[in-house]
Amino acid sequence: MTARPSLLLTGIRAAIIDLDGTMVDTAPDFHVAINRMRADLGLGALEIDTIKDFVGKGTENLMRRVLAVDYPPEQVEQHFPAALISYQRHYHAINGEYSTVYPGVRAGLQVLQEKKLRLACVTNKPIAFATPLLEKTGLLPFFEIVYGGDSLPKKKPDPAPLLQVCADFDLQPAQVVAIGDSSNDAQAARAAGCRVLNVPYGYNHGQPIQDVDSDGIVATLLDAAHLISA
Repeated sequence: MTARPSLLLTGIRAAIIDLDGTMVDTAPDFHVAINRMRADLGLGALEIDTIKDFVGKGTENLMRRVLAVDYPPEQVEQHFPAALISYQRHYHAINGEYSTVYPGVRAGLQVLQEKKLRLACVTNKPIAFATPLLEKTGLLPFFEIVYGGDSLPKKKPDPAPLLQVCADFDLQPAQVVAIGDSSNDAQAARAAGCRVLNVPYGYNHGQPIQDVDSDGIVATLLDAAHLISA
């Protein structure tokens, strides 16, 4: 479903916003850190478009997908620990250096604040990477709550992180909208009972965002903000 200018999501009191592929284009950071890790393991470099298709289900899944380019499943698990340590070292060193904030994000967050919506960032990125990235990009002050993929026992597409935010804000899920770039966000929101909007420019595991069940596809976070009404 594609959002139209006349569509309004009413009764919304809070927004839960994804990070990678929704607010920040972090694929260049992934590209650099992954290929440095692969060099450590004696593997060749991957193209950035290949890596984009692997993003979205957390660091552990990302590492296994990257290793599966070269190894069968049993060898993926054999090399996984060393790959994860190497990747985390390289990613920590460059976190945010090659990333850019998408157009409309800052303006969208400002409009949401002006509408008195409470804001949370829920990402599958480890919290040790998510918070510094939000700080480096200047987006951290917009958010009351930030949950990473390792902040809670379960991560998206499980609804638990979204339900935790609803509880934190003392709101019913129907009063909360999730905004993200992938099926992870939509599935988590649907299961939690939240509304959901998707942006079309992120990393939906290589699948068309038009195939995702959401309340609308919006060109930018600013467009999303204009569709949300308390």
